[in-house]
Amino acid sequence: MIDKNRIEEIARSHGYSEFKWISGRDVRVGQWVRLKCMFGCPSYGKKAACPPAVPSIPECRELFSEYEHVLVLRIWVQLEHAEDRKQWSRSMNLDLHPIERETFLAGYRKAFLLYMDQCRICEDCPGTREECRFPEKLRPSPEALGVDIFATVRAAGFPIEVLADCDQEMNRYAFLLVE
Repeated sequence: MIDKNRIEEIARSHGYSEFKWISGRDVRVGQWVRLKCMFGCPSYGKKAACPPAVPSIPECRELFSEYEHVLVLRIWVQLEHAEDRKQWSRSMNLDLHPIERETFLAGYRKAFLLYMDQCRICEDCPGTREECRFPEKLRPSPEALGVDIFATVRAAGFPIEVLADCDQEMNRYAFLLVE
C-alpha cells in the first residue's frame, strides 16, 4: 500500500501543487505516438532517452501495466520566445528529478520519473546511454514511451491543447510511476 499523502508532500516540497493520481492502466500508449517521433522529431535516433533507444511500444504497454499508481504532475508556462523552451525544459527536468529520488528513499523501490519533455540535461547530448555524462538523471519523456499525452491527461481532467503560437500557455506533464 502506498502513502499517497507522503508522495504528494514530496511533490509539493518541490513546488508542484497540481497533480492527479491515475492507474498505469489509464496511461494510453499508441504506436502512432512513436510514428510521430520517427517522422517529425529531430531528436529521433540522436538522444540517449529518445526512440529508438527506448523500449518497444508493446514493452511500454507492459511497463505501465506493472504500476497501479502514477502521479501526473501538471507544469504550465507561457514563454515569450520559442527559443526559451529548451532552457526552461532543462531547468524543469532538473527540478523534477529529485522527486523520483525522494520517493524511492521513502521506500518505493519502483519509483520512476518520466520527464515532461525530452531529457535536455545536457545541451549537447552525446546520443547514447553509454556516453551519457549523467546516466543517473537520464530519463525518457512520456512521448518517448509512446504515451498519448492528450488522451491520458484529458481523461484525468487536465487541460491540454495543440498550440498554434509560441506565446500561448503551454501545459506539460511529467509522470511519476510509483509502486
